Amino acid sequence: MLLVAAPLRAEPPKVVVFDFELIDTSLQGEVQGPRQDEAARMARAAEQLRQALEQSGRYRVVDLGPVRDAAHNSNLQACGGCDVKLAAQLGADLEITGVVQKVSNLILNMNIYLRDVHTGSPVAAMSADMRGNTDESWSRTMDWLVRNRVLAPNYGAPQAQ
Repeated sequence: MLLVAAPLRAEPPKVVVFDFELIDTSLQGEVQGPRQDEAARMARAAEQLRQALEQSGRYRVVDLGPVRDAAHNSNLQACGGCDVKLAAQLGADLEITGVVQKVSNLILNMNIYLRDVHTGSPVAAMSADMRGNTDESWSRTMDWLVRNRVLAPNYGAPQAQ
């Protein structure tokens, strides 16, 4: 009897990408309040990240649907680990939160935080500045973060000294 051994492939880790949050410290934001175009950009940024992770084959993206309302009713960056608890409810191994900090319509910063759901420990944090508050600037910033940080080989891995 001939046995042919196929290489074992581990399942890719399950990751949940929470919708992005906005920290608006701009004068415009203080005077005019939340903007619909920025809310739409936050949703698109998270979806762009989900698609990139899924298409990479390195992650299996978990549907956020069952906990979306709870996540939207929390400040995921300051809720004492509720993001990890929500991700655990979905059976995820990793979770990603994102924040866009807006100083003005010209100066913004996109931040992505990756945490291990099993330990609650941070795995990586990444950030990129963007100039201009447009669909294109947000999309290009997310694309840069995906290529040069999130999916870059060995990003966040300890480096030999």
